[in-house]
Amino acid sequence: MSIWLGTNELVAEQITLRPLTLDDAEQLAQVVDNPEPYRWTSGTPTDIASARDWIEKSLADPEHRVAYAVVDNSTGRILGSTSFYEIDAANLSTSIGYTFYAVDAQGTTVNPTAKYLLLKHAFEDCGAVRVVWHTHESNAQSRAAIAKLGATFEGLLRKHRRFGASGATGDVTGWRTTAQYAMTDDDWPAARAILLERMSRTS
Repeated sequence: MSIWLGTNELVAEQITLRPLTLDDAEQLAQVVDNPEPYRWTSGTPTDIASARDWIEKSLADPEHRVAYAVVDNSTGRILGSTSFYEIDAANLSTSIGYTFYAVDAQGTTVNPTAKYLLLKHAFEDCGAVRVVWHTHESNAQSRAAIAKLGATFEGLLRKHRRFGASGATGDVTGWRTTAQYAMTDDDWPAARAILLERMSRTS
């Protein structure tokens, strides 16, 4: 368990972020009803077997990753998932990612609310000084969403990660050039105001 960021539920009026468990596999398998937006993301679950595998991997290193189910408070339905990862308590930094949502949750207040909860927890509750996002350089939708949060583009990381790995041995079919964005505690007050304004809009 991550001592620094913890594994508490993060609650807003519309949604709750709660740590994923293997019991969530069936619901998580139903989230990605249209895989097209996630063609730049390796491993997004699309059935129960891949959902169980995804959850097991997300739980394998609790010191460095906390994966959440994004739950609709009014229905109890899992709308998607998001994570803290590359948690670095010594340097008060973390990354946010492994994020995906059902089509009907995209373009609503769900993502800004989820990111507000994560960022508020990291910066205000836990004293983080830096939060990072990584995405495929060609993932225009993801890059626009990250920039809209108030994060600063810091550059491209060439051959940063395996992309399109397949098979039991994880054979590499390509390498990803990653676009990196970050927000510091100095940036958070302005970003917080923007996110609260976005959250106040009707979805």
